[in-house]
Amino acid sequence: MAEQAKKGSAVLETVKTIVYALLIAGVFRTLFFQPFWIPSGSMKETLLIGDFLFVNKMAYGYSYASCPSVILPGVGINIDAEDICGVFRKNNGRLFGSEPERGDVVVFRHPVSGRDFIKRLVGLPGDRIQVRAGVLSINGQPVGLKADGVFTETYEAQGPQGTRPRCSNGPVGNGADCEKTRMVETFPEGTQHTILDIGMQGMDNTGIYSVPEGYYFFMGDNRDNSSDSRLPQSAGGVGFVPYENLIGRADRVMFSSAGRSMLFFWTWRGDRFFKAVR
Repeated sequence: MAEQAKKGSAVLETVKTIVYALLIAGVFRTLFFQPFWIPSGSMKETLLIGDFLFVNKMAYGYSYASCPSVILPGVGINIDAEDICGVFRKNNGRLFGSEPERGDVVVFRHPVSGRDFIKRLVGLPGDRIQVRAGVLSINGQPVGLKADGVFTETYEAQGPQGTRPRCSNGPVGNGADCEKTRMVETFPEGTQHTILDIGMQGMDNTGIYSVPEGYYFFMGDNRDNSSDSRLPQSAGGVGFVPYENLIGRADRVMFSSAGRSMLFFWTWRGDRFFKAVR
């Protein structure tokens, strides 16, 4: 009898330990840093498929979007952040909120699907954004652009989704070099980052987007392979993103895997450990 009680007590202690660990992890992920694995090539070459980073959730304060979603399709679990913290949605506001800066690489909740996206912040509230002949214009002024050679990668299936890159020298065969024009883009504030281009595409000429108060406009650095604010939500794009949907800022890549899983350590990219995101 005593032995059974002892075993029952040990099981209870194990369960309590697991619950406490999950609670601590949940609080840490909600308040401080959220892990994020780059699934697509929309932010190349700033971020590559397979980059693993922690999102700084303290950068912009907290909103309902700060609560983590728990999505495990294999076991039928789909708990959205709004299911947990939707009660805190109010007037597009934030607790301890601070304004993001143009040029920040931001993780945010898609306004319709609720899925986490990562893009570069291009337009602030009140801005007028337009793309003309592939050149970004902010409030009527084209940004600075400087040629910076060619970005080359292997044309092959990439990451767990098995997506293949788009190429300016395409079509090319499997295993061949896939090229894109690399340019350095300079924002009015003086911040710089690289963007990629494969030639004139449908979203290289747009109308003028007037960013409403309390909303932001995002674009991917891989300009011709990014679903972003240039495409309205009604057409499957991102559209304008409300302030409360910002999750945090991407500051640094912790490590990067070129394989189908981040657990395949032999595919880790040796030059991307603790690489700053700019």
